[in-house]
Amino acid sequence: MNKMLIPILFAIGTALFWGCYGPTIGNAQAPRVNGVPLWSPFKPYVFIGIAYLVIAILGGLAMMGVKGDSFSFSGEHFATVKWGFLAGCLGAFGALCLTTAMMTSKGNALLVMPIVFGGAVSVSALVSVLRLGDHVQVSPVLWVGMTLTVVGVVVVAMNTPHGHAPTKPATESSEPVESHAAAPIESDDTQAS
Repeated sequence: MNKMLIPILFAIGTALFWGCYGPTIGNAQAPRVNGVPLWSPFKPYVFIGIAYLVIAILGGLAMMGVKGDSFSFSGEHFATVKWGFLAGCLGAFGALCLTTAMMTSKGNALLVMPIVFGGAVSVSALVSVLRLGDHVQVSPVLWVGMTLTVVGVVVVAMNTPHGHAPTKPATESSEPVESHAAAPIESDDTQAS
């Protein structure tokens, strides 16, 4: 089996999960009553955090057991605490920013996802370039790719179908709407009988 198959499959899994994350969190947008939202964008974020906590801790411990890892986090293992916590903070702040963007997008929630993921690819490349510094020759093709990513983000964002804003609930004073459904068309067989 190709050594890169498993990482690629898990990367595709990440793209699938995170690609569904935006539309899913968009479902948590608060309905408005008299123009005022029933809840803030941060109420669903609390449960995003709980899900992260439960899945990260239980999943991490389970996979450590599967891999035969030690459960020590001190001494030479302390780097896992420092860098893992920093990565978790970056992920949590990213989720907070994404949640806020989705909840405040005023009906354009699907515009947010291409920006997030196209931007993340470019930021990741820039961080790698800065981290490696003079130890690596940067190909000009990288800059072409980043430019194409920006163009792709714009094209995807401009052409993503956006749903209609939620309809306002009918008030008691509004008159009932008559149905203008067309009568069923009779076939020749029913007319003949």
